[in-house]
Amino acid sequence: MALLLLAGVGYAGVSHWMMLFHAAEPWAVGVLLGPLWLTALGIAGSRFGSWGLAIAALAGVLGFALVLRGDAGDPNRLYMLQHAGINALLCGWFGGTLRRDRLSLIGQFAARIHPLSPAMRDYTCRVTWVWTVYFALMVLASVIVYATMSFAAWSVLANLLTPLMVGILFVGEYLLRYRLHPEFERTRLIDAVRAFYNAPADPAPRP
Repeated sequence: MALLLLAGVGYAGVSHWMMLFHAAEPWAVGVLLGPLWLTALGIAGSRFGSWGLAIAALAGVLGFALVLRGDAGDPNRLYMLQHAGINALLCGWFGGTLRRDRLSLIGQFAARIHPLSPAMRDYTCRVTWVWTVYFALMVLASVIVYATMSFAAWSVLANLLTPLMVGILFVGEYLLRYRLHPEFERTRLIDAVRAFYNAPADPAPRP
């Protein structure tokens, strides 16, 4: 967990530096747009299988080719589109599981750690709603700040405030969970990280 946090903080700082001082360099554009491609690959592979993964991979290769040729347009706009795009993809991923006939995404992660009671299923559904709304608001904030303020201010939002707010939401939910539901089984933060990489739980319909 500590290594993951350090890596995240380090990448955020380097991204902010590159966007302010090397925004137009092809190598910097490739490094900074990489997370969007990786996010798209992960979601496309999990939702649509091998053909979705192949399409996302091809789109990424074509996009990077345009960047290297200098035909991708203003790099600052690309960075904004990446930030808004990642949050939009995550919003769709989380929100797409908020249907009564299936287990919410947070519920699927939780089910990889321990069996879920009906109260836990309802709670994880509400938490999934919170994350969905957060990602939607971050898309709006990214576009509005980019359009109305300096690029340096937008970079602070995208590279420094965004990971900070994600961390606050993640840790805050963990601490609040047992105040609202002391009957829930105790888990560690690292278990939540591991659950993301384990085999998916069977999203069985609600009884």
